[in-house]
Amino acid sequence: MAGILEVAVDSLASARAAIAGGADRLELCGALAVGGLTPYAQLLRQVRGESDINIRCLMRPRGGDFLYSREEILMMAAQIENLRKLGSDGFVIGCLTPEGELDGKAMEPMLKAAQGAGLTLHRCIDVSRDPCKTYLDAGELGFDTVLTSGAAGSSLLGMETIGKLLALRDSRGGPEVLIGGGVKANVITAFQERFPQARAFHMSGKADIPSGMIFRREGVPMGIPGLDEWHIQVTDASNIRAARLVVDA
Repeated sequence: MAGILEVAVDSLASARAAIAGGADRLELCGALAVGGLTPYAQLLRQVRGESDINIRCLMRPRGGDFLYSREEILMMAAQIENLRKLGSDGFVIGCLTPEGELDGKAMEPMLKAAQGAGLTLHRCIDVSRDPCKTYLDAGELGFDTVLTSGAAGSSLLGMETIGKLLALRDSRGGPEVLIGGGVKANVITAFQERFPQARAFHMSGKADIPSGMIFRREGVPMGIPGLDEWHIQVTDASNIRAARLVVDA
């Protein structure tokens, strides 16, 4: 099976760079600086107006944990219906119980809204109690892909757990294991050397672009104190191209 390179993007500029670099699929998000949130519908319109590339939209209403209220879940289900009409090919979702288990019951409205579309379980698996069980539960719920860093701060640190998930994929015919978390060309090489069966990778490939602002008032944060607001993170096509070459090799 051919390798898959998915790129997380939160702007039209990043989407263009990812496509130019050779991405197979986009994970369309908002606010990647906080781990990604549900994208604006207009952003999907913009990207879809330029490309027919496969797009999966992240469904995450806020930062923080993955224990959602009923109102948040119904909102995400309604957003899925709207984003499907606008051309999204799939969705990236996930809910946990207070005990850290995958919450299939809570996800029912979203799964119903997304029926027939591609489904990725997002990195809620990485903060679940038992990633291997969560992976198997995701397969039972109809997910075709699981995005994971191996329950660690980066995919390299989670390599052992990712190896277990790859083994489950191959032995059980489970969802694709989409490796994410600090992925770059050299990280893909490291995985391919240790796990030749690793074939799907997720990255953002961002570079810091200096703000065009000449006047800069310091000490007035618009959000998280300490966040650099004088650089904009945009996907760099050369980073995606380098990863593409390794995946294809």
